[in-house]
Amino acid sequence: MLKLAAATLAMGVMAGCASQASEEQSGQMSQAQTEANETRSMAREALTTAQQAQRTAQQALQLAQQNRQEMDRMFERSMRK
Repeated sequence: MLKLAAATLAMGVMAGCASQASEEQSGQMSQAQTEANETRSMAREALTTAQQAQRTAQQALQLAQQNRQEMDRMFERSMRK
């Protein structure tokens, strides 16, 4: 009977340790998931900002090309006079 009680107590302690370890792992996994979600959100924001910068650069290039064409036309007109 004493051996059975000791074995039961040992099993209870091991189950408690396993349960606690499982809770710790679950907490770590939850924290890792939260950090992954935050990282994903930051990456989306960075992508949006980069896309906006690309659009702005394309607009600036287009305006510069239009200005150059206009200046070329003005130069040609002044040369004809």
